[in-house]
Parts: sequence; structure tokens; C-alpha cells
Amino acid sequence: MLVMFIGLDRVETAVNASQVTFVSCATDGTRIRFGEGRSVTVTEPIAEVVETLNRTLRPHE
Repeated sequence: MLVMFIGLDRVETAVNASQVTFVSCATDGTRIRFGEGRSVTVTEPIAEVVETLNRTLRPHE
């Protein structure tokens, strides 16, 4: 499932929630990491990113 965030360059960034391996605070926003050393930094606060990813990965209620 893809989730949309806003990247540091103010462009929408699509993230595959099932491939996220780590989420951490960064100076400019929130860093979302994937396998193989890939990452993207988005402007949303970490709490919002985690909630969005969790909501996406939960089965439909």
C-alpha cells in the first residue's frame, strides 16, 4: 500500500508502507528508511508518519 508524504523539496513522495524498516527524527523532518540503505526525508512530524504507516498496514476494520 502506498502512502503519500511531502518531501523536503515540497514534492509529493510515495512510500510503500510494507517496505519501511526504520523511522527516525531528522533535522529537517522525519527520515523513512528502507532496505539496501535507501531513505527519504519528509516534512511531516514523526508521530504523524508512524500513525499513517500503522493505519495503512492495519487490516480494514
